[in-house]
Amino acid sequence: MARKIVLISFCFALFVGLTSYVTNSSFRKAPALRKVVVDAGHGGHDGGADGRYSKEKEVSLQVAMKLGKRITEEIPDLEVVYTRTTDIFQHPSTKANIANNAKADLFISVHCNSAAPIRHKEFTGYKTETYYTGKGKKRVKKTRKVAQYRYWNTPNPAKGTETYIWGAHKNEDKEKAMRENEALYLDSTLAQQVEDFDPNSPEKMILYSLKTKQYFTRSATLAMTVEEEFKKTGRISREARQRQAGIWVLQAVAMPSILVELGFISNPEEEKYLNSEQGQEEMTKALVSALKRYKHSLENQLIETSSSTKNR
Repeated sequence: MARKIVLISFCFALFVGLTSYVTNSSFRKAPALRKVVVDAGHGGHDGGADGRYSKEKEVSLQVAMKLGKRITEEIPDLEVVYTRTTDIFQHPSTKANIANNAKADLFISVHCNSAAPIRHKEFTGYKTETYYTGKGKKRVKKTRKVAQYRYWNTPNPAKGTETYIWGAHKNEDKEKAMRENEALYLDSTLAQQVEDFDPNSPEKMILYSLKTKQYFTRSATLAMTVEEEFKKTGRISREARQRQAGIWVLQAVAMPSILVELGFISNPEEEKYLNSEQGQEEMTKALVSALKRYKHSLENQLIETSSSTKNR
């Protein structure tokens, strides 16, 4: 009974912290951000979206590798883990396992967007067509004019960046990831307090739910920060969004997670930018700037919380 009271009290304290987006220092004594997973989308037989001369899997790998290198150079205390460094296919569950087994604090997946080409139709005139009516002696030859059209496609002009987090309706899947990877976010003291509880007990379900909401908030904050940094480079931002379907890995990792759509590879102008050294340099610089802001924010919250605790 005493243990239940301890856990429920803890959950309430965490809830108060979450509403003001404050990380409880007793909940996690390690640094706020120690390890980040950089995921290059697609790979191997899964090429992702196609441009005129490049594939999404190629651009995502190039940018992911440059992003990891820049993180190491500019944020040396942040360890980088890659899901892939070569052109190989990985099932989403493999990517999730890499992140969860690494006990990372953040998951960033790099992708390119695509939009279907625009179909055009142009009237070119009429064609005389012969047809028959009736049968036998009553069969009559007739003609009619049939409209003729020319069809062609042009690239979709859609452009800009998007940064996704998992949809709120997928929180149950995220909570499942939390249950299966409890060691990532419970310090040793709290782990001892909750180890005897059934994973499906109300007390533990509260814990999973609160931590999921915290990760959702952190993911959303980082996603918006990424888009702000892209805007600073002059890119068109299509804003941070919740993904309603299609990004299973975001809710399968027990950590804050985002997916960055760097631009539309289906747009020739964007494809050229995505493949250019200048473009990749600007994109990785923006992502690292956002990551620095995110890390700084978490660290300030830890300091404030620690200071507040000492003054009680």
